[in-house]
Amino acid sequence: MTTSSPALARVLDGLVDMHVHSGPSPFPRRFDHVEAAEDGARINMRAMVAKSHHHNTQMDVLAMKGRLAHVKAQVFGGIALNSTVGGLNVHAVRMCLRMGGKVVWFPTISSGRHIECHPEDGAFPTTTVPLTLERIDVLDESGNLKQAAHDILDEVKEQGAVVNGGHMYPEYIRALFQAAKDKGMTRMVISHPDFVIGAEPEMCREFTALGAFVEHEVGMYDPEGTQKWDPAHLMKWIETIGPEHTVLASDFGQAVNPKPVDAWLRVAAALLDLGLPERDLQRVVRDNPAYLLNLDD
Repeated sequence: MTTSSPALARVLDGLVDMHVHSGPSPFPRRFDHVEAAEDGARINMRAMVAKSHHHNTQMDVLAMKGRLAHVKAQVFGGIALNSTVGGLNVHAVRMCLRMGGKVVWFPTISSGRHIECHPEDGAFPTTTVPLTLERIDVLDESGNLKQAAHDILDEVKEQGAVVNGGHMYPEYIRALFQAAKDKGMTRMVISHPDFVIGAEPEMCREFTALGAFVEHEVGMYDPEGTQKWDPAHLMKWIETIGPEHTVLASDFGQAVNPKPVDAWLRVAAALLDLGLPERDLQRVVRDNPAYLLNLDD
């Protein structure tokens, strides 16, 4: 299927991208949040979430409000709980969400699992300014979820936002999601389980049983991106976990990678060619993320 196919345009119409690495950022970025949203018009993108590993992006979104006024797609921010925002900092979370942020990512580049995999940030670009990084853990010495994590979950629940497991160890994510479920939360996401995190499908079934969605990044499967994974692998994940528990996002915006829209077009076409039903593709790119972001409430 070509990327100009009417069927492809129909399936991607109203897409919601929950993982866009637009700028500003200490990492080199291809464009800013407004430019990313403007480019989304090529596929009639409904909404996107701007993600930074380093700061609260909701403040960026608010600062760009004037430029975003003419953009059809809604743009939301969020906060990743790394050392540059104070780690498990409920005060930073509270400000982000009460200013309109939609997603809280638990530690990504500050997680023990990420540091273990990339002790020198080998899989990431060099920052444009020198920064410090400390490890942030959500479990205490007894293996229990820290009170700060509980406080953050309570704030996420109160604001109807999304809790994302970040780049943590699978066991840490399970503890976080179990606590979230116990609090009555239903908007939970684990990103790229087979990249950095190392969560096998069987463990991901445990996550979905707790109410979580499994997010895969189309940027990893784009033949013009830096990773170039086989789309057949992504297709197997969708079939194994089920489209009802799956979300696709781009994870693009890096200066060295193509634009997210181009990755969406190429990877979506590949999935349709592999036999993914159009309705299932719509569900994972449009319906499930729209539910997570409360777009229809």
